[in-house]
Amino acid sequence: MFELYVVTDDTMSRGLSHARVAEEALKGGADAVQLRMKGSSREEMTAQALEIAALTGGYGAFFIVNDDLEVALASGADGVHIGQGDMSLEEARARAGESFIIGVSVSCLEEALEAEEDGADYIGFGPVFETASKPDAGAPLGLDALQEVCSAVSIPVVAIGGISADNMRQVIAAGADGIAVISAVVAAGDIARAARDLRRGVMETKRSLGIL
Repeated sequence: MFELYVVTDDTMSRGLSHARVAEEALKGGADAVQLRMKGSSREEMTAQALEIAALTGGYGAFFIVNDDLEVALASGADGVHIGQGDMSLEEARARAGESFIIGVSVSCLEEALEAEEDGADYIGFGPVFETASKPDAGAPLGLDALQEVCSAVSIPVVAIGGISADNMRQVIAAGADGIAVISAVVAAGDIARAARDLRRGVMETKRSLGIL
């Protein structure tokens, strides 16, 4: 579903807006962009969401909004990503419909199995490694825990948390379908190039493992 999933963060982007970060990531081949604007008003978030939604279709990529279903629906996004403390998957599905993409953050096998049973389209598992991008992410879970989840569910697993060009091959080898990154792309001097290099690495790793 997603090989490279880029999450926006304007605290790392050297003054670039979320929409501009998204555009550069898309130029580099990101399969999905998630708009993440913690602490922003719904109006601010919707304005950025509308800009990103206008971009992603032209690149054949998906646009996902973090946490806020209202913004996702108002902007014409492809989906929403919800955490364990957000609205229930059942409520989101009832309001958005079956064709809407709903991803769920999980940090253990039990949560992963529950998300799959409830009808999630994909799960975001992490943090795999230590990360400074999300201070509330918790302790790193490691590759063994990732592999356990990937082996247990049939829906796509996107790994997140401290993933970079140096360790992404281990993540794919553990069974992840794709990687979600923040700082590895958003904080790069050349966002498009960083995205391109990471996606190429994912695809090369999958080919070497016989996945593609």
